[in-house]
Amino acid sequence: MTIKRLLLGQKGEDIAVGFLERAGYKVLDRNFRCRNGEIDIIALDGKSIVFVEVKTRNKENFGPPKLAVNWRKQKQLIKVALTYLKQKRLMDRPARFDVVGIIIRGDKEEEIELVKDAFGVGDE
Repeated sequence: MTIKRLLLGQKGEDIAVGFLERAGYKVLDRNFRCRNGEIDIIALDGKSIVFVEVKTRNKENFGPPKLAVNWRKQKQLIKVALTYLKQKRLMDRPARFDVVGIIIRGDKEEEIELVKDAFGVGDE
């Protein structure tokens, strides 16, 4: 992955955190990693633990960013989320997966889309 793409992803995650906080989420963790992969943002929305995948693009050549969270990525995110819930002893809490798609046009113009409950454990 190029440095340019890494920086774009980091900028997107920073934008997503601000957006989620303004929407009432409380960010608990960022870039949680384990042997199964990584989750960009883990937050509380009410009593629910929300695992948030952020997809950032600077153009829409390949469709909306949220479409990049395919079934393989979903399976990986589910494994990472289960690891997090077990490690933090939160298995009894309601949880869901949200996707934030961000398109950055120029230096300041951005389009943000939040897909709540984008997929579930039984989805495939």
